[in-house]
Amino acid sequence: MQLKDRVAIVTGGSSGIGRGICLEFAREGANVVVADIQEQPKRGKYHEQDVVTTTVVEVEKLGSQGLFVQTDMGEEASIHRMVEQAVSHFGRLDILVNNAGIYVVGDTQTLAIADWDRIMNVNLKALFLSARFAIPYLRPSQAGRIINIASVHAFAGGAGPAYAPAKAAVVNLTRDTAIEVASDGVTVNAICPGYIETPIQDYLTQEQIDDCLEKTPLPRLGLPRDIGRAAVFLASDDAEWITGIALPVDGGWLAPIGT
Repeated sequence: MQLKDRVAIVTGGSSGIGRGICLEFAREGANVVVADIQEQPKRGKYHEQDVVTTTVVEVEKLGSQGLFVQTDMGEEASIHRMVEQAVSHFGRLDILVNNAGIYVVGDTQTLAIADWDRIMNVNLKALFLSARFAIPYLRPSQAGRIINIASVHAFAGGAGPAYAPAKAAVVNLTRDTAIEVASDGVTVNAICPGYIETPIQDYLTQEQIDDCLEKTPLPRLGLPRDIGRAAVFLASDDAEWITGIALPVDGGWLAPIGT
């Protein structure tokens, strides 16, 4: 087991990519704090239609300990409580996965300013805040890790005037934080998913989903487990000399010229 007895916080862990990361961490022996606004998993129109059990239940089925902490990633005090409850319960913290994110459809003419602010708060500012509160506990760890979930949209436009810029900023925040904590042996890396089959895709049409599949060189769309396995690697001892990277896990989405 690559993460035996380590303690991880995964934000947005009730559903989708976050749930996938939680389950793969548990499979590798980590104890997992599932931080989310709600404990019940979301069920999508296209994907994860039959998900019923909570992430904590599934984590414990795999033989690890789980803890749900209700967390609003748009509120500083809530993020602080998340970290403190995790450490209070497990006595330590080794891994922080900043996965929680939101998406609102709109362009410069239609996206409400309040929604722009909300996207930036949850998708960017929250990562800064969770790192601020977690780093003092990660520094003493023998395997301190921060893993930020960005997006292939960090490298190009096409996902709106808030989401894509926020994800691009996550990549640079990752690099900056990696430099800050490197002397403590803490690594900070980002994963940039392509299309992953989760309920966040409900805003798309079936035609748009088919187009995403056509544009993905490997012959399937991504699964939460794909991101989970990448996160396991970055959290493991095998990645102890890797920091400040942005790893696309996208089925080759970014590979073609002109993408």
